[in-house]
Amino acid sequence: MKRRQFFKTTGSAGLLATTGLIHKSPLLLMDLYAFNGKANLSKVEARYYKKHPDREIECVLCPRFCKLGDKERGYCGVRENMGGTYYTLVYGKACTANIDPIEKKPLFHFFPKSDALSIATAGCNVNCKFCQNWEISQVRPEQIQHFDFPPSSVVEFAQKHKSPIIAYTYSEPVIFYEYMYDTSIEARKKSIKSVVITGGHINPEPMEELTKVVDAIKIDLKAFSQDFYTTYVQGELQPVLEAIKIVHNKQIWLEIVYLVIPTLNDSPKEIRSLAQWIMKEIGPDVPLHFSRFHPTYLVKNLPQTPESILERARKVALEEGLHYVYIGNIWGHKAESTFCPKCKNNVIPRRGFEVGKIELNQGRCKFCNTLIPGIWT
Repeated sequence: MKRRQFFKTTGSAGLLATTGLIHKSPLLLMDLYAFNGKANLSKVEARYYKKHPDREIECVLCPRFCKLGDKERGYCGVRENMGGTYYTLVYGKACTANIDPIEKKPLFHFFPKSDALSIATAGCNVNCKFCQNWEISQVRPEQIQHFDFPPSSVVEFAQKHKSPIIAYTYSEPVIFYEYMYDTSIEARKKSIKSVVITGGHINPEPMEELTKVVDAIKIDLKAFSQDFYTTYVQGELQPVLEAIKIVHNKQIWLEIVYLVIPTLNDSPKEIRSLAQWIMKEIGPDVPLHFSRFHPTYLVKNLPQTPESILERARKVALEEGLHYVYIGNIWGHKAESTFCPKCKNNVIPRRGFEVGKIELNQGRCKFCNTLIPGIWT
């Protein structure tokens, strides 16, 4: 069976429920716009492609470099060659929208305690066998219901609901690049921040351009092994590492998440190599989140990650000199909180998505005045 076989169309209530992303409450669809289902896909010319003879095109947005004839779609399923012009079919066509705490992304050093209006379209440019949101990432846009939510309306909605941040998340924002880019520009006009939650499977030029209009990027590093990317992601590791370096060099706030999957990417050797690479290329202050894996999608034969494995990974990263190493998906764990690397005091206590009293003074530890890198106010 091909991964993009048609699913049955999901009803509106089911769509929002199956994502498992509800925080306060799903945004009422009547507050947005009418569902369009299979009809009314967008036809906005895509960016980052080359035209070739005989109406062929080559997409240069991501490392797949899809070469397509007329009427063919890219691997992502949401960009189509129509007569030699490449179009995005999901511009302004959101399939889910929620208001989440920024800690859920997770971004721990970026406006803690803030809400983020979180949006996504269908589609993805990789196929992670452990994807948590496969119902929306591994389908074409006409296979699930969606609603009209153009950039100006996203910003208006964020203002209405007093959300200071817009997050592009849940599926893979790279595949709705144009929509994300234009929304970020509109958001900046209203002093609303934009954050990107991505796997980082993108080419250098579009990533560099994206850093000009967004405020923070969280990259999911799936493993530190090309074999893992080949087998379980159907993607490439090196472009992701290059994307991480670009975000850091452009001085956009960066955090990295590493989903620790038992027996697949959890060896101390691989974790140590990862931490050493981060120290060499990025430095000690980038937050690194080791998250617990839960069996899902096509990887259901493995148990959830033992707490001891996550603690071992954190210990290795700290040994290599990283300052901010977190454990995720274990509510109440001590390593959810931010500790000053110098005096070891807890400066940002967390329990799940709840944040306690923040012990910072203009970004510095209140106990010893050490600078805690981040964007706090």
